[in-house]
Amino acid sequence: MTTLALGPEWLQPDSIIAWLGPWALVGLALIVFAECGLLLGFFLPGDSLLFTAGLFVAQGAIDTPLWLVCLILVAAAFVGNATGYWMGRAAGPAIFDKPQSRLFKPEHVVKTQGFFDRYGNRAIVLARFVPIVRTFITVMAGVGRMDARRYFTYSLLGGVVWAAGVTVLGFWLGQFAFVRENIEMMLILIVALSLLPIVIELVRARRAQAT
Repeated sequence: MTTLALGPEWLQPDSIIAWLGPWALVGLALIVFAECGLLLGFFLPGDSLLFTAGLFVAQGAIDTPLWLVCLILVAAAFVGNATGYWMGRAAGPAIFDKPQSRLFKPEHVVKTQGFFDRYGNRAIVLARFVPIVRTFITVMAGVGRMDARRYFTYSLLGGVVWAAGVTVLGFWLGQFAFVRENIEMMLILIVALSLLPIVIELVRARRAQAT
Protein backbone atom coordinates (compact mmCIF):
# COMPACT_ATOMS: atom_id res chain seq x y z
CA MET A 1 0.00 0.00 0.00
CA THR A 2 1.22 3.52 -0.80
CA THR A 3 0.00 7.00 -0.13
CA LEU A 4 0.76 10.18 -2.01
CA ALA A 5 1.86 12.03 1.12
CA LEU A 6 3.95 9.31 2.72
CA GLY A 7 5.49 7.73 -0.36
CA PRO A 8 6.03 4.02 -1.03
CA GLU A 9 5.27 1.48 1.67
CA TRP A 10 8.94 0.83 2.47
CA LEU A 11 9.27 4.51 3.46
CA GLN A 12 6.17 4.57 5.62
CA PRO A 13 7.04 4.92 9.33
CA ASP A 14 4.95 2.00 10.58
CA SER A 15 6.47 -0.31 7.96
CA ILE A 16 10.01 0.81 8.86
CA ILE A 17 9.52 0.27 12.59
CA ALA A 18 7.83 -3.11 12.04
CA TRP A 19 10.65 -4.23 9.74
CA LEU A 20 13.33 -3.19 12.24
CA GLY A 21 11.68 -5.28 14.95
CA PRO A 22 13.80 -5.48 18.13
CA TRP A 23 16.32 -3.07 16.56
CA ALA A 24 13.66 -0.39 16.09
CA LEU A 25 15.23 2.18 18.40
CA VAL A 26 18.70 1.74 16.90
CA GLY A 27 17.26 2.03 13.41
CA LEU A 28 15.26 5.11 14.34
CA ALA A 29 18.35 6.81 15.74
CA LEU A 30 20.33 6.06 12.56
CA ILE A 31 17.53 7.37 10.34
CA VAL A 32 17.21 10.58 12.36
CA PHE A 33 21.00 11.01 12.25
CA ALA A 34 21.11 10.49 8.48
CA GLU A 35 18.24 12.87 7.78
CA CYS A 36 19.73 15.59 9.98
CA GLY A 37 23.35 15.29 8.91
CA LEU A 38 23.88 13.39 5.67
CA LEU A 39 22.79 14.97 2.41
CA LEU A 40 21.76 11.57 1.06
CA GLY A 41 19.23 11.24 3.87
CA PHE A 42 16.96 14.07 2.67
CA PHE A 43 14.27 11.63 1.43
CA LEU A 44 13.88 9.82 4.76
CA PRO A 45 10.74 10.38 6.87
CA GLY A 46 11.30 12.61 9.88
CA ASP A 47 8.28 14.09 11.63
CA SER A 48 6.00 11.17 10.78
CA LEU A 49 8.64 8.68 11.94
CA LEU A 50 9.05 10.41 15.31
CA PHE A 51 5.28 10.60 15.77
CA THR A 52 4.91 6.91 14.95
CA ALA A 53 7.74 6.03 17.33
CA GLY A 54 5.88 7.74 20.17
CA LEU A 55 2.69 5.97 19.18
CA PHE A 56 4.47 2.59 19.18
CA VAL A 57 5.91 3.31 22.63
CA ALA A 58 2.38 4.03 23.88
CA GLN A 59 1.18 0.73 22.42
CA GLY A 60 4.11 -1.21 23.85
CA ALA A 61 5.41 -2.17 20.40
CA ILE A 62 8.66 -0.40 21.34
CA ASP A 63 9.53 -1.74 24.78
CA THR A 64 11.65 1.21 25.91
CA PRO A 65 10.74 4.00 28.35
CA LEU A 66 9.56 7.16 26.62
CA TRP A 67 12.23 9.32 28.29
CA LEU A 68 15.01 7.08 26.97
CA VAL A 69 13.55 7.02 23.46
CA CYS A 70 13.40 10.83 23.48
CA LEU A 71 16.95 11.13 24.83
CA ILE A 72 18.38 8.84 22.14
CA LEU A 73 16.49 10.55 19.32
CA VAL A 74 17.47 14.04 20.50
CA ALA A 75 21.10 12.90 20.65
CA ALA A 76 20.85 11.44 17.13
CA ALA A 77 19.35 14.68 15.81
CA PHE A 78 22.03 16.80 17.46
CA VAL A 79 24.95 14.61 16.35
CA GLY A 80 23.49 14.55 12.84
CA ASN A 81 23.35 18.34 12.73
CA ALA A 82 26.89 18.58 14.10
CA THR A 83 28.14 16.19 11.41
CA GLY A 84 26.44 18.16 8.64
CA TYR A 85 27.84 21.42 10.00
CA TRP A 86 31.43 20.21 10.11
CA MET A 87 31.09 18.61 6.67
CA GLY A 88 29.98 21.95 5.26
CA ARG A 89 32.63 23.88 7.17
CA ALA A 90 35.42 21.56 6.00
CA ALA A 91 34.40 20.84 2.40
CA GLY A 92 32.25 23.85 1.55
CA PRO A 93 34.91 26.53 1.06
CA ALA A 94 37.01 24.23 -1.13
CA ILE A 95 34.03 23.65 -3.41
CA PHE A 96 32.96 27.27 -3.57
CA ASP A 97 36.49 28.55 -4.18
CA LYS A 98 36.84 26.68 -7.47
CA PRO A 99 36.95 29.46 -10.09
CA GLN A 100 35.96 27.09 -12.90
CA SER A 101 32.70 26.15 -11.22
CA ARG A 102 29.64 27.85 -12.67
CA LEU A 103 27.31 26.65 -9.92
CA PHE A 104 29.39 27.21 -6.78
CA LYS A 105 30.83 30.69 -6.53
CA PRO A 106 32.54 32.57 -3.67
CA GLU A 107 29.71 35.10 -3.52
CA HIS A 108 27.33 32.27 -2.67
CA VAL A 109 29.34 31.69 0.51
CA VAL A 110 29.09 35.38 1.36
CA LYS A 111 25.31 35.35 0.83
CA THR A 112 24.93 32.20 2.91
CA GLN A 113 26.96 33.69 5.73
CA GLY A 114 24.88 36.86 5.61
CA PHE A 115 21.70 34.78 5.78
CA PHE A 116 22.79 33.06 8.96
CA ASP A 117 24.08 36.28 10.49
CA ARG A 118 20.60 37.73 10.12
CA TYR A 119 18.25 34.74 10.47
CA GLY A 120 20.54 32.03 11.85
CA ASN A 121 18.89 31.39 15.21
CA ARG A 122 15.34 31.08 13.91
CA ALA A 123 16.45 29.31 10.74
CA ILE A 124 18.19 26.48 12.63
CA VAL A 125 15.23 25.87 14.97
CA LEU A 126 12.49 26.20 12.34
CA ALA A 127 14.34 24.05 9.82
CA ARG A 128 13.90 21.07 12.13
CA PHE A 129 10.23 21.01 11.22
CA VAL A 130 10.63 21.39 7.45
CA PRO A 131 11.33 18.23 5.42
CA ILE A 132 14.42 18.37 3.17
CA VAL A 133 15.34 21.83 4.51
CA ARG A 134 16.43 20.31 7.83
CA THR A 135 18.92 18.15 5.91
CA PHE A 136 20.55 20.83 3.78
CA ILE A 137 20.55 23.75 6.21
CA THR A 138 23.12 22.04 8.44
CA VAL A 139 25.67 21.94 5.63
CA MET A 140 24.75 25.50 4.64
CA ALA A 141 25.47 26.63 8.19
CA GLY A 142 28.93 25.10 7.98
CA VAL A 143 29.64 26.54 4.53
CA GLY A 144 28.44 29.94 5.73
CA ARG A 145 30.76 29.73 8.74
CA MET A 146 27.97 30.34 11.24
CA ASP A 147 29.40 30.80 14.72
CA ALA A 148 29.80 27.26 16.09
CA ARG A 149 28.65 28.02 19.63
CA ARG A 150 25.54 29.79 18.40
CA TYR A 151 24.82 27.04 15.89
CA PHE A 152 25.15 24.18 18.38
CA THR A 153 23.07 26.01 20.99
CA TYR A 154 20.11 26.49 18.67
CA SER A 155 20.66 23.11 17.06
CA LEU A 156 20.27 21.47 20.47
CA LEU A 157 17.22 23.58 21.24
CA GLY A 158 15.64 22.65 17.92
CA GLY A 159 16.57 19.00 18.42
CA VAL A 160 14.83 18.85 21.79
CA VAL A 161 11.69 20.60 20.57
CA TRP A 162 11.54 18.52 17.39
CA ALA A 163 12.78 15.03 18.27
CA ALA A 164 11.39 14.88 21.81
CA GLY A 165 8.36 17.07 21.17
CA VAL A 166 6.99 15.17 18.18
CA THR A 167 7.72 11.81 19.84
CA VAL A 168 5.90 12.82 23.02
CA LEU A 169 3.00 14.09 20.91
CA GLY A 170 2.76 10.69 19.22
CA PHE A 171 2.93 8.95 22.62
CA TRP A 172 0.17 11.12 24.09
CA LEU A 173 -2.15 10.95 21.09
CA GLY A 174 -1.44 7.25 20.67
CA GLN A 175 -3.43 6.57 23.83
CA PHE A 176 -6.64 7.59 22.04
CA ALA A 177 -8.51 4.96 20.06
CA PHE A 178 -9.36 7.39 17.24
CA VAL A 179 -5.67 8.04 16.58
CA ARG A 180 -4.76 4.35 16.68
CA GLU A 181 -7.54 3.56 14.22
CA ASN A 182 -6.60 6.39 11.84
CA ILE A 183 -2.80 6.31 11.85
CA GLU A 184 -2.46 7.09 8.15
CA MET A 185 -4.61 10.21 8.41
CA MET A 186 -2.64 11.39 11.46
CA LEU A 187 0.68 10.92 9.65
CA ILE A 188 -0.54 12.94 6.68
CA LEU A 189 -1.61 15.67 9.12
CA ILE A 190 1.84 15.64 10.74
CA VAL A 191 3.50 16.07 7.34
CA ALA A 192 1.19 19.01 6.57
CA LEU A 193 1.84 20.64 9.95
CA SER A 194 5.59 20.33 9.44
CA LEU A 195 5.33 22.88 6.64
CA LEU A 196 3.48 25.40 8.81
CA PRO A 197 6.53 27.10 10.41
CA ILE A 198 8.07 28.01 7.07
CA VAL A 199 4.72 29.34 5.81
CA ILE A 200 4.46 31.57 8.89
CA GLU A 201 7.98 32.90 8.34
CA LEU A 202 7.23 33.65 4.68
CA VAL A 203 4.11 35.58 5.64
CA ARG A 204 6.06 37.55 8.25
CA ALA A 205 8.81 38.33 5.75
CA ARG A 206 6.32 39.62 3.17
CA ARG A 207 4.59 41.78 5.77
CA ALA A 208 7.94 43.19 6.88
CA GLN A 209 8.81 44.07 3.28
CA ALA A 210 5.44 45.74 2.77
CA THR A 211 5.91 48.07 5.76
